[in-house]
This record gives sequence, structure tokens and C-alpha cells, in this order.
Amino acid sequence: MTENLVSSRWIRRYHPSEGGRVRLVCLPHAGGSASFYFPMSQALAPASDVLSVQYPGRQDRRDEPGITDMATYADALTRELLPWIDRPLAFFGHSMGAVLAFEVTRRLEREHGVTPLRIFASGRRAPSSHRHETVHLRDDDGVVAEMRELSGTDSRILGDEEILRMVLPAIRSDYTAIENYRATPGDRVSTPITVLTGDADPRTTREEAQAWAQHTTGEFEIHCFAGGHFFLANHQEAIMKLVSEGLTSDARTH
Repeated sequence: MTENLVSSRWIRRYHPSEGGRVRLVCLPHAGGSASFYFPMSQALAPASDVLSVQYPGRQDRRDEPGITDMATYADALTRELLPWIDRPLAFFGHSMGAVLAFEVTRRLEREHGVTPLRIFASGRRAPSSHRHETVHLRDDDGVVAEMRELSGTDSRILGDEEILRMVLPAIRSDYTAIENYRATPGDRVSTPITVLTGDADPRTTREEAQAWAQHTTGEFEIHCFAGGHFFLANHQEAIMKLVSEGLTSDARTH
């Protein structure tokens, strides 16, 4: 990879855009990797400079231990993003990535006086909408069963035991972090929040998605798509359009 693509252990720039008015930081789901957002980076360049986040414990970072606490995740990523705040930031996070986007935004606002343009929170209930979940305590077969149910992992990987052994520790670490995460309705940002949700997502009801509204003092909107937890796969064109138009409007008024 070139220096442009790998600027730190955490950040991937697949389509660097020096002229992009907005930097969109894309945060993967539990067990996910930066490459999940390659299509979004391709679609939004060069209008936006897309930064795809690579969590530790997977792909080229597989020799690093995974992170098992959301506060540690958010603190580390906030530090990594400080060199990139010379342009307005926005966030797109799916599932665990949506919560991480919220927590990083809280830190940027509170500790660094930086208010991102918008959080696109996809496929995740509001931070204060808690469910008792224990996937991280299951054996390996139980974790794989969860992955299959959510249909977010390539079936070829699930069928390859060697690859599966490599990625399971990262998946378990991420699930430990997100399932032990707690927030209250009083945890708010001033950054606007746009929620994207699937109408058949077994992990997020419409009411739980709507509850994101209580976590911002800024603008709030919600968009519902047909599909389950990974509804994005069947609505890429519509979602890219929604994000692109939203970022263009936000940049214009910034």
C-alpha cells in the first residue's frame, strides 16, 4: 500500500481527495474491517475525502490485541483523528461503528472544541437503548451462529476454518466492547444525527432507532430501508446518494 492509503495503523484512504471539502470517517461493524467501506470511498471521491477505519486485531493488524472496551476504542480513535481536523469531519458508522462514531464525537466536542458536520448512524439502536446480549460469552460455534444470522460475513470465510480462527478473536473482542457498553439518555452531542435502519433488523426496532433523537441537540432524521441488519448491501445506490447529498448540504452551510 502507498503512504496515501495507510497514514496510520487506524486510517485507510483508498481514494485520497486533497480537494474534498469534507472528511467522512467510516467505522465498521463488530468484526468488520476498513475494506468494508471501499465502495463508499470510491463512490464519494473526490467530493469527499473518505477515511476508513481499521480496528486492531484483523487483516494487517491481526497481530495486535483486540479492544474490549468502547471507551478505550473511542479514546484511541479520537487521538488518531486529531491530525485530520483541518477539514470538517463527518461520520458514517454501521452497527458497533455507529456507537463508536457517537462516542468519538462526544470527545471531539467536549475535549477539543470540534463539532462534526453529521453522524450517519446505521444499523444500530440508540446508545441508551440497552439489550442484555452475551454473544461474547458464547463458544466459537455460538459466535459463528450469530454471524450467520446477521448475514454480514462472507460465507467463504465462514467455511474456511483457518481464516475463521484468525478473525474470531477480533469478533469476540468487538462484541465484548459493544455488549458491555452503557449510555444514558443524558449523553448528547450537538452534531446532527441521521439514522439509517432496516425494517427487519433483528437487533434494532424502529422505536430503538428513533431513540437516537434524544442523543442530539441538533437536527435529527431517520430513514428506513427494506432488509435486515446488513440492509446496506441491497440499497447501496440510495445510501450513497443520501450520504453524498447530506455532506454536500452540510459543507455548503458550514
